[in-house]
Amino acid sequence: MKSSILITSYNKGKYIDECISSCINQERVDDIEILVLDNYSEDNSDEVFNKYSDNIKIFKKKRISKHPALNQIDLIKEGLSISNGNLIYLLDGDDFFLKNKLYNINNIFKKNPNIKVVFDTSLKKSENKFSTNKIKEKINKNVWPTIINTSSIAIKKEFILEILNKKLFDNFSYLEIDFRINVYSRNIKKNFIITKDSYTVYRQLNNSIMGNIKKYSSKWWQKRKQAHEFMKIMYLNNGLKYNNKLDYLLTNFINKFIKTK
Repeated sequence: MKSSILITSYNKGKYIDECISSCINQERVDDIEILVLDNYSEDNSDEVFNKYSDNIKIFKKKRISKHPALNQIDLIKEGLSISNGNLIYLLDGDDFFLKNKLYNINNIFKKNPNIKVVFDTSLKKSENKFSTNKIKEKINKNVWPTIINTSSIAIKKEFILEILNKKLFDNFSYLEIDFRINVYSRNIKKNFIITKDSYTVYRQLNNSIMGNIKKYSSKWWQKRKQAHEFMKIMYLNNGLKYNNKLDYLLTNFINKFIKTK
């Protein structure tokens, strides 16, 4: 199986060197292509890209939206159109892989040929401290699961293209690609594996896509409403009932208050 790593980046020059080098230095895996998808960064990113030009393919595209989540999805769509791998590894430009990630994840896919998505339990890096991201089991199985971040997603190309064909990446400006893939693979298709091992380092930053939305802020409530609407559509389109009425009604009520405030 050929593996394609899709690195999405915009002004990640401070971290992109470590990100790219972690892909180049993967152990015991040969058939890899590394695609860097960049929204015309305005920092020192190009210097790093030039440094690794013999090992990576670089694709640049202008941002299509003021919303980072939609720009990231747009870059990934472009990456998929030019990638050659059967397995797609998603990676944010400020995160990085441990050196044994592709070898171990590829082996999971080989041992489980019917599985479409493999999530690994990432390490969270905040400043110089590391901790393991905890994946909580939720009592209400109809609500969205604890979301495993983008850089910890490895997915078969055929499956992510299936999601694209269902227009699951359209609209919902606050919903990142990880939310959409988590919901579709875990709640709807129930076709996934979550490893207990950590192969990815997720860097917790205040200016990341998720980090710039504070809990209980107006954007947080708007995003929560979009999440409910996305879930309702997913369940309806797959003949399922979305049983999360109380939270949904509360979220709608608060959003009405936000709009008239």
